[in-house]
Amino acid sequence: MTTPRNAGMNPAPKMPSRGESFTLWRVLQTVLSMALLVATLLTFWTPANLLSGSLMENLFRSLETTGNLPGDLPTPTPSPRPRIGIVAGHWGNDPGSVCLDGLTEESVNLKIAELVRKDLLDAGYDVDLLQEFDARLNGYQALALVSIHNDSCEYINDQATGFKVTAAVSSVFPEKATRLTACLAQRYQAATGLPFHYNTVTPDMTDYHAFREINSSTTAAIIETGFLNLDRDILVNQTDKVAKGVTDGILCYVRNEDIPDFKPVTP
Repeated sequence: MTTPRNAGMNPAPKMPSRGESFTLWRVLQTVLSMALLVATLLTFWTPANLLSGSLMENLFRSLETTGNLPGDLPTPTPSPRPRIGIVAGHWGNDPGSVCLDGLTEESVNLKIAELVRKDLLDAGYDVDLLQEFDARLNGYQALALVSIHNDSCEYINDQATGFKVTAAVSSVFPEKATRLTACLAQRYQAATGLPFHYNTVTPDMTDYHAFREINSSTTAAIIETGFLNLDRDILVNQTDKVAKGVTDGILCYVRNEDIPDFKPVTP
């Protein structure tokens, strides 16, 4: 038999074609690129780099930028503060009682009213200081309205000392009027030590003109803080104590504070 020429010898290796060489090179490039990317990320993703000053600085700057609210967002509207009215008796109309040395009831009333207004403002309320016949009294609405007056400069007798307080006899809400009167009487007497001259309350007080002018929902009272004769010292020289008594009485009412058993001291 005839033996083939290459019998018993290894066949020559087959060389890859041009297309196969290009594919292998692309695979090798991809693998090397992925390895380089992973190595870079591992180098960058370390606690030192993660918490570096530059990175933290950029982070805080980003938070500050995103934390700013747009200027066109609506601003919350604060709730209105409760309102209280204080009438300085005779102010803007007439002097009221006039003492021999020229001291007027109007000036004493106004001084007390201004101090009461300041105290109530400091307590967080809006306060209107009103004249005797203030145009704002027509239909006036508030948590409470108190008119401040004083009694005669003349000596009447030794019992003509102390304060008077009353509300409108025709109040739409008599229980509120009664409570305001009780608060004023108890707190004022506690602050000043003056007796409650309740048995000399006059119709001019119970039918006070402002009671008819204000809105029926406004609880109102009138107080005569003392007599300009026997009580002159406390009214003129200790006005802050007088004002505190009125303020405490108003706050007692608007804050719905307890009123201890009240036994009025009389002259």
